[in-house]
Amino acid sequence: MDFNTGTSGAGGPPPPPPSQSGPSTGGTSGEFNLSDPVQSFIATVRGVVLDPVGFFRGMKKSGDFVGPLVFTLICAAVGGLIAGVLLFFFSLILGDFGGAFFQLILQPIGYVVGGMIGLFIGAGVIHLFAMLLIKPNAGFEATFRVGAYLGALYLVSWLAAIPLLGLLLFIPLTIWYVVLGVLGIREAHSTTTGRAAAVVLIPMAVLFLFAIIVVGLIGAAVFFGTQQSF
Repeated sequence: MDFNTGTSGAGGPPPPPPSQSGPSTGGTSGEFNLSDPVQSFIATVRGVVLDPVGFFRGMKKSGDFVGPLVFTLICAAVGGLIAGVLLFFFSLILGDFGGAFFQLILQPIGYVVGGMIGLFIGAGVIHLFAMLLIKPNAGFEATFRVGAYLGALYLVSWLAAIPLLGLLLFIPLTIWYVVLGVLGIREAHSTTTGRAAAVVLIPMAVLFLFAIIVVGLIGAAVFFGTQQSF
């Protein structure tokens, strides 16, 4: 896996921009396209996972929302289907026959719908922080395309359906996602690693803090409700 960055942190110079005539052009080698869905899908997954720097540096910055969106939905569908099959057999083992078929149907649909909604919302939030922190040299579509191609990780998301293993892999997979996201934002907007990390991590930190507050409020409500019942 190539993480050769050309910059070691926020204080270093930004990587040189690709030799392109404008933000709407760029290398298309390895990107998913509907005219060759199978080979380009394999090439895209390989590029994102094994050579993220090269892939995102050569990625087009605009011109096609549909291709990246279809790519991430395919990845989500595959991950959801595998997770559904696993949960189907786990439910059968536990004797929950109704739940088994429910999981088989629900997981793929949930992955696809959640993936599509999460992609648009996530790209919007990340691009907002990009505009605030790094003055991006490319538009929203560049950020959207980075998020869409990170959908390649849906292909291993089914591991979370395996008891205990999902918990053990949660942190490594999250770190992997963050690293790829930072590299993608850095290359798409020709900024430094430190600034790209801020763009990706600050929204995640805010979301995590919000989740803690919500869980805390729910826990407090349950606790005081229980106390009043005695």
